[in-house]
Amino acid sequence: MGVSGTLEYLSDLVGSGGHKHKKRKQLQTVELKVRMDCDGCELKVKNALSSMSGVKKVDINRKQQRVTVSGYVDSNKVLKKAKSTGKKAEIWPYVPYNLVAQPYAVQAYDKKAPPGYVRNVENAATTGTVTRYEDPYTSMFSDDNPNACSIM
Repeated sequence: MGVSGTLEYLSDLVGSGGHKHKKRKQLQTVELKVRMDCDGCELKVKNALSSMSGVKKVDINRKQQRVTVSGYVDSNKVLKKAKSTGKKAEIWPYVPYNLVAQPYAVQAYDKKAPPGYVRNVENAATTGTVTRYEDPYTSMFSDDNPNACSIM
């Protein structure tokens, strides 16, 4: 456990009066797509998100319309705070195109996506029909079909 781990444990135990406190949030990174046109929009979004408790870092890429928030935060609260600025915001919908099985399918391809990215699409619902390949040799000599083999 080490000295620093022991000291942290003891300070948490003493600081909470010997009672267990509720679980801390996990450190996570939330990526949003926020429509920003100018420096003013960028500053407004950055100030709003930086003012949230638990936020450690806010990175903005205006060219990609991408906002990355790191800290002990909930993704839904970050999205709600970004929308409160009056900007159109959503959870980052894109993934690198090499992670998608069919990046140029109608559902995945998006003209507005940044270069090298496509829309994140679940493969659970495929629209194509599944065709079953039946081996012709197994049915050619079948006992169920009397006309299958004329040699016998």
